[in-house]
This record gives sequence, C-alpha cells and structure tokens, in this order.
Amino acid sequence: MIRLLGPLLIALVASGCAQTPQRPGEIYDPWEPANRGVYEFNDTLDDYVVGPVARGYSAVTPAFFRRGVDNFFSNLAYPGVALNDFLQGKVRQGFQDILRFGVNSTLGIAGVFDAASTMGLPANNEDFGQTLGAWGAEPGAYLVLPAFGSSNARDVTSYPVSWYTNVTTYVGDPVTVTALYVVNYINKRALLDKAVRIREEAALDPYAFTRSAYMQYRRNLVYDGNPPMEYDSDDFFEQMQQDSGGG
Repeated sequence: MIRLLGPLLIALVASGCAQTPQRPGEIYDPWEPANRGVYEFNDTLDDYVVGPVARGYSAVTPAFFRRGVDNFFSNLAYPGVALNDFLQGKVRQGFQDILRFGVNSTLGIAGVFDAASTMGLPANNEDFGQTLGAWGAEPGAYLVLPAFGSSNARDVTSYPVSWYTNVTTYVGDPVTVTALYVVNYINKRALLDKAVRIREEAALDPYAFTRSAYMQYRRNLVYDGNPPMEYDSDDFFEQMQQDSGGG
C-alpha cells in the first residue's frame, strides 16, 4: 500500500502547488467542500470510536504510563528527525539528535524515559514537510486526510518518509507493526483529549479554526519559531499613502 502513495502524493503536490493564494497570509483551500466532508467523517469517527476508546484507555492507565508510551514511540521515530536535520543543513543539530536517540534508546530504556533532555539534549521536531519548506516549497493547498486530519500538498509527502525512517515499521510482521501504530495513535489521542474538547467548545467553526491553527503551526515549524512577517504590498502602499496624507 505504501508504494501506491508515491504517484498519488506527486499528483497531489503538483495540483495543490500549481496555484497559490492571491494575498499573503491567505490559506489556499480549493478543496474545501471535500475537505469539510472528510473533516466531518473524522469528527464522527472520533465521536463514536477513537474518542471513546482513548478515554477508556485513559481511565485504566496512569498519566506517567501514557507519557512513557509517547516517549517510546517518539524515540522510535527519531531517526527521521535526525535525517531531516541533515537535509536542512542543520549538521550540528543532526549529530546531537543522533546522540539523543542513542542515549534514550539505552539509558532511557528503549526511549520510555527522556534521559537525553536531562543531559542537555532537547527534543527537536523536524520532518520532510519542514525540509521541503526550508528548501523553498510553499505549503500549497490545505488538505484533510481521513483519520490523520490536517495536512497540505507539501506536508503530505512526510507520510511515506516518516514511515520508512520510523523504527516501528521494522519491528515485526505487518500485523504487529499495524497494532503498534494503532496503540501510538490511541495514546496520542488520549493525551490530546482536553485540547480536542476545548477546540470543540470554543470554536464557532471548528473546521476553519483547525485549518488556521494547523497552517500557522506548520509555518512556525518551518521557520524554527521565527516566521517572517506577512503583508500585502497593495495594503502596505495604501497605508503609506494614508500616513503621508496622500489618500
């Protein structure tokens, strides 16, 4: 199945990046009707399946256990972080992340405990979507994926790269691998339960809220927390004219 993703992702990137928003800061969402349909599907799936399972899981597991599970799976995915460090030219960070993976895999008991952070090796968040962004690729069209949620034409390419660089993929037969990914998915949903409820209660349009939050979050990651200011040149010059008394 993963081999079939290649041509599909190429088609998505080509179509999604073919056009860009007319105004800086505008979210390009040409597939909004379809995206909203998938969003509703995901919401229903969460309401009746994923959410209840995650809350049941939380009820029978202590918080420290869920955090340890999250640390374990995050550590298995960490080789991909180091790879993208190097692809982005962050050589020093890349070697630090290799060391972090080694420390947590050993002293951290297979990553269950974050021993590396106590040794001055903090966790970094890098993926192939960020790498493409660092290379100059625009996010392209916003996209909602079944079960996985928000993405865009650029960031969706992270999925096959993350799959092949995640140690979880190689730990056993397909059934075992799938089971492990499902456990990770449910555990992450359990950790995010409060955030999900806040979003549902606070947002007048949860779809638009999620879309905006996701795109801002990804932009912030691409620029390592320091994104450049976005402005519309027409608005800028209009404001200049007004400030100078010319309009």
